Amino acid sequence: MTLADKVTALRLFLAPFFFIVYAAPLFQMPAWASAFSGDARWTVPVLWVLFILSEITDLLDGKIARSRREVSDFGKLFDPFADVMVRITYFLCFVIDGILPALLFLAVLYRELGIQFLRNLMMKKNVVMGARWGGKVKAVAYMIAGAVGLLAASVKRFEVEGALFPILRTSAAVIFGISVILSITSFMDYLTVYRKT
Repeated sequence: MTLADKVTALRLFLAPFFFIVYAAPLFQMPAWASAFSGDARWTVPVLWVLFILSEITDLLDGKIARSRREVSDFGKLFDPFADVMVRITYFLCFVIDGILPALLFLAVLYRELGIQFLRNLMMKKNVVMGARWGGKVKAVAYMIAGAVGLLAASVKRFEVEGALFPILRTSAAVIFGISVILSITSFMDYLTVYRKT
């Protein structure tokens, strides 16, 4: 693995850690972890650090690969795979917490699985389909939806009274809905590329 691939791989470790930290206050924890399960406020700074690290590594891995001239077919597939793992984890947490609608989450999940299937089909033809511009725009929309969702979760965990949480939850759902539309549009683009191939 190149240095860029190792940076990408870091996201695969950050994703389950994000889920564990996010879910700790939501589920019944064993006795040894009871200190962490009652008060959810401790999770907020940890979740933001994990979120920012995940997004920074997403920016860095491509730059590192290009600067070191280590762009590879493996990296073209590994990077979007790691992105999907991280963002699906964010969105699943927000669905469990009642911030994002489950139906939109399923649309994202089906789209991402569909893209992976198309990439596998193209690999059989010895064609590596990396990220396209539509996919990159979709990724930015996912990141923004994730940030607003995490902001809503943060407000909820600090139990701030007033209208701020409902506004953030609605904003996250609207941005998430836009990202779903962008993701379906980019899927059609990938499908067109596959048909041409």
